[in-house]
Amino acid sequence: MKTSDCEILIVPGHTNSGEDHWQSRWERQLSTAWRVEQENWDAPNRDAWVERIARDVERAEKPVVLVGHSLGVLAIAHAAPRLANSKARGAFLVSLPDVERPDFIPAIDRAFAPIPREPFPFPSVLVASRTDPHCDYAKAEDIAYSWGAAIVDAGDAGHLNTESGHGPWPEGLMRFAGFLKQL
Repeated sequence: MKTSDCEILIVPGHTNSGEDHWQSRWERQLSTAWRVEQENWDAPNRDAWVERIARDVERAEKPVVLVGHSLGVLAIAHAAPRLANSKARGAFLVSLPDVERPDFIPAIDRAFAPIPREPFPFPSVLVASRTDPHCDYAKAEDIAYSWGAAIVDAGDAGHLNTESGHGPWPEGLMRFAGFLKQL
């Protein structure tokens, strides 16, 4: 699949992805990309986020490839059962947050936990860092396997966001292009 064959649905995490974040850059670069706009980025509500994703997939005119970061990954995971038999054809997921940790960000709706472990109804890949402050690599790997997702070891890359130096993130874009070719 090429980018022109699908709609790329960008699914940011808590507080949205800023102007320099790789998701925002991809949205500007890729002509078929657009962002899920959540009603409240600062106090995420699981049901509202899942509903918005499902609605945006439904309104797409072409097959959809989801691109999630951080809490957006979990929102996609919670939405996945609703996306079976939909236009969703794949999910490129980056930096799973471990919302099951007791010290996780208080503003996050506790309903995001537990992390779903059912296989996704479409192909997926999870990119995880060995030094992500929000999730241990072993936990990300375990969750990826339960989803049926390919796991990509990003090495020492922090949370794969602007703060960790991943604004442009050309390696991620190349990995995404490779994922699209498999769909």
